[in-house]
Amino acid sequence: MSENTEALGKIKESRHKSTLREILESLVIAVVLAMLIRAFVFQPFYIPSGSMEPTLQIKDHILVNKFSYRFWEPMRGDIVVFRYPLNPKKDFVKRLVGLPGERVEIRNSRVYVNGREIPEEYLPAGLRYPDFGPVVVPENTYLMLGDNRNNSDDSRVWGPLPRENIIGKAMLVYWPLDRMRLLNGKWFVTR
Repeated sequence: MSENTEALGKIKESRHKSTLREILESLVIAVVLAMLIRAFVFQPFYIPSGSMEPTLQIKDHILVNKFSYRFWEPMRGDIVVFRYPLNPKKDFVKRLVGLPGERVEIRNSRVYVNGREIPEEYLPAGLRYPDFGPVVVPENTYLMLGDNRNNSDDSRVWGPLPRENIIGKAMLVYWPLDRMRLLNGKWFVTR
């Protein structure tokens, strides 16, 4: 009997070690996958200011797709998260308005690209903001504006955004729950 009891004890101990090892391996794999996903695919960000109101509110939490701009170029209208050119340790979020080589001008609270007004239905009706430009956006840079044009530190202040500062495209507001939605109605870049 004692041999059987001893054998059962060893089997139970072996199963316990095996289960513990499986749990630890699963945790390590989950952590590594989470780090890879955050580094290369999706990353959460917090909105600390009102520079993108009404589109993004203070305290919104957004999910940023870091993957899409590896294959497609940023497009006008994209909401982009990037490293602030004057202090790359800070992350900013703004709307892309001007592409490389384009002539951008603001007149009478309207944005003109290459002489044509661009539609900006995301802005509040009646918004008035100062004239700017015209400027030609240099190669490998973008002109970025906040949706809250009167309260935004954007390309009108610090110049065009270098391509290498871009982190990714804002895709989703996920918190607070009552504001959860896709931004631009698109999950990945569509053409």
